[in-house]
Amino acid sequence: MEHISSRQNPLVKRLRDLARERGDSDEVLLDGPHLVQEALDAGLEVPVAAFAADAAVGRLASLAAACAARGTRVVTAPESVLLMMSPVKQPAGAVAVARLKASTVNSALADGAPQLVLLLDRVQDPGNVGAIIRAAEACGATAVIAGPGTADPFGWKALRGSMGSAFRLPVASTQSLGDAVQTARAAGLRIFATVPRGGTLLAKAELARPSAILLGGEGPGLQNELVSTADEGLTILMRQPVESLNVATAAALILYEASRQRLDVPVR
Repeated sequence: MEHISSRQNPLVKRLRDLARERGDSDEVLLDGPHLVQEALDAGLEVPVAAFAADAAVGRLASLAAACAARGTRVVTAPESVLLMMSPVKQPAGAVAVARLKASTVNSALADGAPQLVLLLDRVQDPGNVGAIIRAAEACGATAVIAGPGTADPFGWKALRGSMGSAFRLPVASTQSLGDAVQTARAAGLRIFATVPRGGTLLAKAELARPSAILLGGEGPGLQNELVSTADEGLTILMRQPVESLNVATAAALILYEASRQRLDVPVR
């Protein structure tokens, strides 16, 4: 097992750069042993993984061995160097790089019967993006599509929030949600726009049909031009004086209702 001890090692810079800005790279940063294991389980290529110096004999030994068995370059490093590689102040003992199997809007809409797709407009908080992806997988959604102004679904913070779901669920990014809406409509999906008031109440919306749900960011909500492209507004009933919900919370409520309808579970 390779050991590095210098903060100037090129691998340190590679991981730090990836944590700051992924850009158009097909590589993602995995922070923590859980995400490393999820990436392996999902069949992703993991070209390099760094572990705490005691990994060979500690709790991370089996994960390090699993990485090595897959052809991963496995290195160990002292805590001071691992801290430089990790984007968090208290690393969990493992940091790695994985290569994505990228989805496109067309491929994300290609499968699933009936489809349930989330379209994210300017959801800027990566933690919310990750939580939405995790809830989407849990409730049987078939894809998540991130529009302009939405946090990178494969940035390290979003990946920590999705806890591996982004490796299994088709997740795509687009420069035009309007075009994605038209593609979804052409694929036979009904377009719902989440609005604070005036839409069909969530419990009464027919979500068992193939559907695409537009969700707006934490502050501004959906852009008006996107609302106007929808076939139907969708409103979550709330008691006053509450006027809005965190976007991940709203997504979870909508996804649960869609899942309930698709499983034909009665409301008691």
